[in-house]
Amino acid sequence: MKAIIHFGHHKIGSTALQAFFFRNQAALIRAGILYPAVESEGLAHILSQLLDQHPHLADDVRDGLNKAQEMPLSMNAREPHNALAFQMLAQATKGTPPPWHADLPNIRQMGQTIALQLHALHPHTVVLCSEVMSNFGPNHPDLIDRVRNIFPNADHELYCVLRRPDDYLISWHAQRLRFGNKVRPLSGGAALNYTNGIHFDYRKVVEPWVKAFPDAPLRLRNYADVLKAGGSAEDFFDATGLQMPGGMGALGRANQSLPCAAMEIARRANHDLSPENAEAMRHFLLTCHTHISLPANRDVEMFGADLRTALAERFAPIHDWLSVQTNQPAFFPDMDDMIKTRPLPEEEAVARLLKQIDTATLPNETLRDFIRTLAHHCAA
Repeated sequence: MKAIIHFGHHKIGSTALQAFFFRNQAALIRAGILYPAVESEGLAHILSQLLDQHPHLADDVRDGLNKAQEMPLSMNAREPHNALAFQMLAQATKGTPPPWHADLPNIRQMGQTIALQLHALHPHTVVLCSEVMSNFGPNHPDLIDRVRNIFPNADHELYCVLRRPDDYLISWHAQRLRFGNKVRPLSGGAALNYTNGIHFDYRKVVEPWVKAFPDAPLRLRNYADVLKAGGSAEDFFDATGLQMPGGMGALGRANQSLPCAAMEIARRANHDLSPENAEAMRHFLLTCHTHISLPANRDVEMFGADLRTALAERFAPIHDWLSVQTNQPAFFPDMDDMIKTRPLPEEEAVARLLKQIDTATLPNETLRDFIRTLAHHCAA
């Protein structure tokens, strides 16, 4: 049996890939590929998918299965291996998993749940997929050993996607803002704060896995190539040599991001407004593209020339290491673009967005005052 472990990174389409596996678990099982559940809700979802496709089920049973599939499932079922990884980190740090992964069984029970599925279904390939596992290497490399020991007799294979760091930092920072984090602007210190961790030093992500799996093939992918392949599901199957069962297609983008022009507005909302109003502001900004013309993200400059140069210099030895690992002249062939500033400064992009916001469309007076104040400061 082959065990393929997708251990990261963040913001590279992992949510879309997890959604693809989740929605197609039954078809994948019939093809000999297991995307295992780790708890009872996930197991019930797999069973529902499998039984619903049985042609001889009684109508009342089929109706019950259809109703079950219409019920919203928790993140524990939809992203099971993130649940596993968060539980492992929680145990290692004596903390707790995030609230969206509540009521998890312990790690031993999760491992038994996976083992029972392997015993019952006899897949030729099992897939673990979790961007959260990219956090294991720097401080908890023993957790990588625990992942390996879930499948002690398998032929292991590693898969990881990395994004050019300037583009990645923008996307990761937008994710933090979306979750309500109170942070500084990228150009005001946040970008440099990231440089010592996994969100910039990709060697810290990858090298511990390579050391723990010295004989495993490493599929280290450039996110730009993933997009060229058609998306995260297509690239994963192409790169690993798996055959995608017929009738399945990729789901498209699954994790909505804040537009670059809206990031500073969301950042200030997180700092200045109540959690409830900040969340309402972020929701507005996430959906404003439906009625407001926004500048393209690729045109908005979030760093400035000096900071871009500093980031490129810090990343150079990391990039050299990645290139050696993949036996390429340059893992990111477009690295020179990292120091090229975009045509529209962030401040101007924010001002353009603020001018287009009709405050009457905002849900309360607090948000209307907030936008009017920001617009006034930008115009001053």
